[in-house]
Amino acid sequence: MMKRFLAATLLAAAPSLAQAQTPPSPPQPAPARPPVLALPLSFTPPGWNLTLGAAAITSPAWQGSRDQALSLFPNIRLAYSDVLFVSVSEGVGWAALRKDGWRAGPLIKPRFGRNESNGGSPFLIAGGSTALVGMGNVKFAGEAGGFVEKQFGPRRAWRARGELRQGFGGHRGLVADASLAYRTPIGRAIATVGPNVTAGGSQFVQTYYGVDARQSQRTGLARYDAKGGIVSYGLGASLLRPLDRRSAITLFTNLDRLSGPAAHSPLVRERGRRTQFTLGIGYGRRFKL
Repeated sequence: MMKRFLAATLLAAAPSLAQAQTPPSPPQPAPARPPVLALPLSFTPPGWNLTLGAAAITSPAWQGSRDQALSLFPNIRLAYSDVLFVSVSEGVGWAALRKDGWRAGPLIKPRFGRNESNGGSPFLIAGGSTALVGMGNVKFAGEAGGFVEKQFGPRRAWRARGELRQGFGGHRGLVADASLAYRTPIGRAIATVGPNVTAGGSQFVQTYYGVDARQSQRTGLARYDAKGGIVSYGLGASLLRPLDRRSAITLFTNLDRLSGPAAHSPLVRERGRRTQFTLGIGYGRRFKL
């Protein structure tokens, strides 16, 4: 569900890009969110802005699943200029540093739980997976940490971003995301493409991919004590089409490959698959407060 949830981040800022076709250079499951795309989403009109909309996303029921699921995510984002934001997908963040293309600051992100009966997305409307039966549920988790990003190149069309977060609640491990993206206009639309990678500490990986003695007895899977390392890497792309100055439609996709300790888990090897595909479309409309 984590990859699905990061994709909704695209939609939250889409109306901001619709307002300015060329943003100013200075002021973009279980462990799956919508795709980690380093998009040019940092431009937000001055003052308070509220974005409302929704995104329909088909993706693995849980990260590592071979079963696809259809979810309908709310797109709700409140932002103050490019300084502060609160949203369902992004959590809460503050760009304390904003200078020469650099942005950095603290953030807290949500990671929704994993339900063994269907994969666990609270926004699931069709599909799901029964492969987790016997693994038990994973509770909702928060992840507190920080981010740093840099826009660079001609027209600042490139963006590199990194995040480091410590989990609490459903898991207590470290999580790191890194991404690079390139943005270019195609007619009235804005296309973005770039790679992304996610790493996790041993407690994070064990929570979602490990198999303890009790889980092994219930599922028949071999015990597996997961280590930390690279969890996944992939390539994401999006196409944003403004409808007017305040609304836009976004088509997005992500292709990921589980790696290291996640790929070696018996849960993935016997009940899932390493290659993960996400496709979604969403709409967002911005309101000036």
